[in-house]
Amino acid sequence: MHRTRVRVVQDALDANQTIARANRADFDRAAVTVVNYMGSPGAGKTSLLEQLLERWEAYQDEVRIGVLEGDIQGRTDADRIAEYHVPVAQINTGISFGGECHLDANMVRSALPELPLDEIDLLVIENVGNLVCPAEFRVGEDLRVMVAAVTEGEDKPLKYPLMFRTADLVLINKVDLLPYLDYDLEKFHAALDAVNPGVPRLLVSARTGAGVDEWGAWLRQEVAARRQVA
Repeated sequence: MHRTRVRVVQDALDANQTIARANRADFDRAAVTVVNYMGSPGAGKTSLLEQLLERWEAYQDEVRIGVLEGDIQGRTDADRIAEYHVPVAQINTGISFGGECHLDANMVRSALPELPLDEIDLLVIENVGNLVCPAEFRVGEDLRVMVAAVTEGEDKPLKYPLMFRTADLVLINKVDLLPYLDYDLEKFHAALDAVNPGVPRLLVSARTGAGVDEWGAWLRQEVAARRQVA
């Protein structure tokens, strides 16, 4: 029984990888850099993205950005992002995909016709808020950006190692609250280095905008690096 369960999970992951490669091929043809943007519910992913988009107008001619929002239900986040006049599409896992707590490659593929890939240089896929399942499923992305709020505690990298281990950048959010919390930032850095040594990280605040310019610069640098390779 145990072997059967493992085989079913492995088959699902293998099927996901096949579709993720198809997504990747479509993104490559359109020369789109794709970011899988992940974090727990309430970590501040959408608010940070809004701060980024507020600053992005100055770079829109250089790097055209689009967003794919993933939630179990509703269009709240997509409607917020639409205010910034960038291409945006919504995936609801609760409508057609059984209420999954993550995005997988097939879900992303189903939403691609809603996005003008030929008019985008950078696609940010905001995953469903979860620290477990999203890390298991590649969707065809180039990069993974993880948001970890200081309100979640310092030990999250040790409790959810796969999520942090697969990240290419960790955004440590809500740092404006540090004076009011019993939170040891050095312990978090040590925990993060224990599972993903030396991973780039930025201190950011979705409320004040601190660190968001640096995040934007990192994203544009990643897009430029892929253009050079192409």
